[in-house]
Amino acid sequence: MYIKDFFENYKNDKIKLFVDMDGVIADYDVGKPSNYDEKRPLFSNISKLNEISKESNIELYILSVCRMTEGIEQKNYWLDKYAPFFKKENRVILDRESNDFQHSKDLKLNYIKSLNNENCLIAVIDDDCQILKELNENIKNIILLKDTALVD
Repeated sequence: MYIKDFFENYKNDKIKLFVDMDGVIADYDVGKPSNYDEKRPLFSNISKLNEISKESNIELYILSVCRMTEGIEQKNYWLDKYAPFFKKENRVILDRESNDFQHSKDLKLNYIKSLNNENCLIAVIDDDCQILKELNENIKNIILLKDTALVD
């Protein structure tokens, strides 16, 4: 598995791995945007992340954005159903409604920048090239992976 082999290069480092939901573990093209329960789970990606969650040096997080505040509860319910290995305390689901409708890339950038990452590496898996570009331009020593890293 490519992703597991990739992280083998960092086996001596503590890593906080932040994974996006929409387009990475949930198919955002299926179902209504306002009804997250209808999102099709991407089981292959979920399975690979479940394997990674068992690595002792990797702490797995969700870093996702939804438009409205009620989406946070819907995404947590979806995670409980399809990817319960993402611990509740490691689910960072930000909503644009209570953040002046900032763009997702800005919300994720500000969150990652707020972390104290002195004792670990930060890694992000996302399907949005704009978000990855923003993180790359503004944060040093970050591991950025496109969602295709989960595809063998």
